[in-house]
Amino acid sequence: MVRRTRLDASDCPVARSVDAIGDWWSLLIVRDAFDGSRRFGEFQRGLGVAKNILTTRLRSLVAGGVLEVVPASDGSAYHEYVLTPKGRDLFPVVVALRQWGEAHFFAPGEPRSELVDREHGRPLSPLEIRSAEGVPLGAEDTVVRKVS
Repeated sequence: MVRRTRLDASDCPVARSVDAIGDWWSLLIVRDAFDGSRRFGEFQRGLGVAKNILTTRLRSLVAGGVLEVVPASDGSAYHEYVLTPKGRDLFPVVVALRQWGEAHFFAPGEPRSELVDREHGRPLSPLEIRSAEGVPLGAEDTVVRKVS
């Protein structure tokens, strides 16, 4: 078996973040957790993922502090997976991927799911990157300061 390269000691925050999430199944689990999935069966039905893959990804997300296991909210013997504060901090990442996908992978008028604000039912404004002074920035306006 090929051993996965670990990036958890990298000096790059993007590399460490990718290492923590692991793969696309894990990010889709986080997406579904934001949508209200809490139990193993809910994740499996929503994603259509094999049980062994889901089990591995859930364990990894729990070990990484993105999800936590709690007793079932209905008092049954089951348990549920809930986002931790660390996991909830992934919300802008999920929104950014959603908005990028909306802009680049759907034909005009093509049906798709839509993220709306709960109070008014309206779509979200596009995410923007801003300077400390509030000025919108693009990639050409930034530079990465490398660790010496």
